[in-house]
Formats: sequence, C-alpha cells, structure tokens
Amino acid sequence: MDLDTPATGKKTASKMKKLLSFLLKVLAVLVIAIVVFLAIVFVVDKISSKSEEGKIKSYCQFVTVDGKNMNVLIQGQGQETVVLLPGLGTGTPALDFKPLVEELSPFYKVVVIEPFGYGLSDGTEKERSIGNIVSEIHEALQGLKIDRYILMGHSIAGIYGLDYVNKYEHEVSAFVGIDSSAPKQYGDKVVESPISNTTISLLKKSGLARLIMKLSADPYAAIPVDDDTKEQMRILSFKNFRNPTIVNEIENMFPNYKAAKNLTFPKNLPVIFFLQPDSTAIEGWSTLHEEQIKDSAHGKVMTFEGTHYLHHTKSKEIVENFRAFMEEVKKDK
Repeated sequence: MDLDTPATGKKTASKMKKLLSFLLKVLAVLVIAIVVFLAIVFVVDKISSKSEEGKIKSYCQFVTVDGKNMNVLIQGQGQETVVLLPGLGTGTPALDFKPLVEELSPFYKVVVIEPFGYGLSDGTEKERSIGNIVSEIHEALQGLKIDRYILMGHSIAGIYGLDYVNKYEHEVSAFVGIDSSAPKQYGDKVVESPISNTTISLLKKSGLARLIMKLSADPYAAIPVDDDTKEQMRILSFKNFRNPTIVNEIENMFPNYKAAKNLTFPKNLPVIFFLQPDSTAIEGWSTLHEEQIKDSAHGKVMTFEGTHYLHHTKSKEIVENFRAFMEEVKKDK
C-alpha cells in the first residue's frame, strides 16, 4: 500500500518549510547577536582607550634620537653605569625592569632604554633592522653623554647586544644576558607565529584583543611592584601592543638573527648569562650560551628556576651573582 499520498507530501513539505523558517530565524538572531556583541566590544575598547590616555603618567626623561623622542630612565649614583635593554614587545621596559633597577641602583648608575615603539618613546617608520636599532641605542647614550657602561639585556637584546659590543667594543665593559636570545637558537629554520601580525592587528582594532587580555591570567601578578605601577604597565602594554614599530621589528626578527649568526663576543669582554634551567621552546638552551662564551677570557652561565622574565622574580639573585662575577673579573686583571 502506497502511503505517500498528495496530502502526506503537502504536510511533509509544510513541516520542512516551518523548520527551514525556524532555522533561518535562529541564524538571523545569532548573526544579530554577534554583530551587537562585536559592536559593544569595539565601543568599549574605544572608550577604554580614550579613558586610559588620560591615566598615563609621565616617567623618566626624553633624549632626542634621529629627531624623535626616546624615553630613558636614569636611577642610582654609582661610579659604574649599567644600561638595560628590553625583550621584544615589552610594553613598558622602565616599569618592567623596576625590580632589577631597585636592586642595581644602590651600586650602579642604571639607565633603562625604551627603544622606539616601547614605553613612552615615539614610534618610527625606519626599518627595524639590527643595524638601525643598535645605532639608535648608541645615539641615545651619546646624547646622555654616557660613554662607558655595562650592557645588560633581556631576551632578543642578546641579539642586538652581540652586534652592539662588536661595533662599540671600546665603550662596553661587560655584557649580561637575562635569558637572552642566542643567534643560533633556531638553526636555519624560520619559526612562523601561529597567528599572523595581520590577524593580531585586526584583533586589536576590533577590541577583541582587550577582551582576551581581560579574560587571561594577570601577567603582572608575580611582579613585586605596587598596584599603581601594575596599572600603568597594563595601560601602556595594551597601548603599545603590536603597534606599527613593533610589528616591523617582529617582521625583521629572523633577518636580525641571521645578521648576528656569525658574530662572537670579543674575547676579553666579560660575559655572564642568567638563564632558565632549560627553555621549553629552545632545545639545548644552556648549551647554546656555553658555546657563546667558550673563547671568552671571562665567561659564565648561571641558571635559576623561573620564567623567561627572570628579572621579575630573581632580581636579587641576579645582582648578587653579577656583582660577584665582576669582582672576580677585577681580581684577574
């Protein structure tokens, strides 16, 4: 017996139309909800950014470099000078280094450089090549009339610092790396970021980056600084997040590693590295740095339990061991 009568077919078609109509309505509601959500996120981000602009507190001082303002912190009255250089993308170097500056400043004159695109420094359209970055740092120190100093750098400053000490060897009295990058850490491969700069820029412009940061764990929770400092770090880190200058520096990262690949530290330059025991991202982390000092007259590698930002939690240990190392160097001379 054939049950598929015209009446049954019409009922089935009617049910399908109702289902399709319902699904389309649900889809329309979802699309509207998403559009409204994105609009709210965008508006909140713009309002927050405008509000935060008025909360930014000026700190440090400006020095003219290449016709622009570069922000620098100077603290301490020691006879010797330590120049601190930040890692890639650190939003507020002078504030990020605060625990380390506090430990160093009783013994040294400490100078924190905020390169273009960082902290309160201007941005720049000049290519973020290793040569330009190193030249700008040197110009800043020349402008401050500082011509003899210890260079201390975090992360990618290990790459810039290596080029720097070869170009201005007569000015640098020692190099200190804080979990600093090594030119050969990636070998010949280029490691692509899982998220493109275009996508990240879109996230920032849409306001979604702010929402993601709000929902993420507080990156400043473990830093021993006051709440006002942490608030300034949050505001400026978001303001500088993936700005055009830093995006260009990221795009130049691997060419800069390549440019430093065959460089070595001058034999008589004291070099000490403070590292994580083993970087989870880079195989043979300590070995790479041991290789860098194998021909140094005064070279040392020390490891501390901690994160890549060792100076957030191990500043006291870093300064104590750095001072002891420099005393040993003086005795050997």
